Amino acid sequence: MIKDIVPSVHFYDQDFVDMYDRTWVWIDEYWTQGTKENGFSGNYLSYPGQQTFNQLHTCMAALFLVYSNQNYSPFPMMDYFYGKQEESGAIRSDYSIEDGNPIFTADNPEGVCPPIFAFVEHGFYHKIGNKKRLKEIVPVLERHFDWLKDNFLRENGLYAVPQSACMLGNVPRDSMYYPVDFNAQLAVNALYLSAIGDILNDKELSFRYKRLYFSLKTRINSMMWDPEEMYYFDLDVKEKRIKRKHIGAYWTLLAEIPNEERADGFIAHLSSPDMFGTENPFPTIPVSDPDYSESGDGYKGGVVPFNTFMVVKGLEHYGQFEFARECSIRHLYFILDTLHPNGEEVGDVWEAYLPSKEGPSECEEIPDFPKRRFIHMTGLVTITLMIEDILGLDISLPRKTVDWTMTTLEAMGIEGLSLKRNMITILSNKQPRGWEIRLESEKLYYFTIEILDEKKKKTLPIPSGKCSMLIDKL
Repeated sequence: MIKDIVPSVHFYDQDFVDMYDRTWVWIDEYWTQGTKENGFSGNYLSYPGQQTFNQLHTCMAALFLVYSNQNYSPFPMMDYFYGKQEESGAIRSDYSIEDGNPIFTADNPEGVCPPIFAFVEHGFYHKIGNKKRLKEIVPVLERHFDWLKDNFLRENGLYAVPQSACMLGNVPRDSMYYPVDFNAQLAVNALYLSAIGDILNDKELSFRYKRLYFSLKTRINSMMWDPEEMYYFDLDVKEKRIKRKHIGAYWTLLAEIPNEERADGFIAHLSSPDMFGTENPFPTIPVSDPDYSESGDGYKGGVVPFNTFMVVKGLEHYGQFEFARECSIRHLYFILDTLHPNGEEVGDVWEAYLPSKEGPSECEEIPDFPKRRFIHMTGLVTITLMIEDILGLDISLPRKTVDWTMTTLEAMGIEGLSLKRNMITILSNKQPRGWEIRLESEKLYYFTIEILDEKKKKTLPIPSGKCSMLIDKL
């Protein structure tokens, strides 16, 4: 039943396909109706034991629900937060699932959260093509950005927020005052708000956020980069670098902050076995850290799917597609092995995983950790990375383009993906005449195929109806 309403994926490892299908079944199972009391009009993705609507969790879910052919719409989930915006521009991190009121904690009294609304909305636009939506939400995003500036911007041009606002769990960051991840997330937000200005042909909006972006980029590069360690670090209140590495620093890749020369050394840490290059990539702190734990110990040695997703997307910006794909595949194998452990046990999917063997990260000090069946995390890998990195499809509805990057020729593809009112299918198979790509579409679009190990790249207009192409003829 579910298979008929969402796109089907094809891949040479059937376990990956089953995991993708299983995720949609879970989404259907946890698709929940809002209540009059909590003010949620419409449906949302829930998880077992959920107490709050969390801003970051909603953004994470939106990044894969966008592939549901609009059957599980992420828009009401995002709009719920926009509708909660206060006069000051504030949108809080958490709202009660009972009555919809904001929830504040002693360690995050303003309810601030990693700000990635613009990144998510820019992705929506390329998958759904709704320019009207962008126009409507820009004032909300601008007021939210202004609230962050008014409350958290300091004289040196960097932002200071509490540790818990960064959502890196129990990673020790006691003397941190200026977090590298939060500042890089704001740079991502500014970069994509500027891109939204370009889409709307609003030069003033584009320029304003580009200027904000470059201001943040300059400060992160001049104050947080350590040339000896080849790493970006948090700063303490006196602007001194705190020499403790954590995966949050890699938000700088998504924000396109390091230049090529810096990026080489910075990215090298991701494959180093005494840093982040564990079998299951990437633990939240490096193997060489004294607090690193093989049992995960919460987020300390735990591998968190959202962080892996963020690093993979950052690697793409630096032309590291093959490494990004390899890491996506390795991480998905660990999710699969934890779901289907050996012996009689029945496994599950979790909020965080072990770095070197199957199983969830363990922790005594965090209540209800790890969250079970937390699809907001899992779906980022089993759906989004599956389509965008393991299959290698990059889709833009407004540009009418589908780019397919393959590392090598394999039997795989996607079927029944809705690009607004255009259902498309793209499948590669080995035929007696050689490798063939079969395409089906209701409208014209432009298809770019790139096969990295054969150094082949070609862009072709794909007419409506069915057609096929032989790779050897490219």
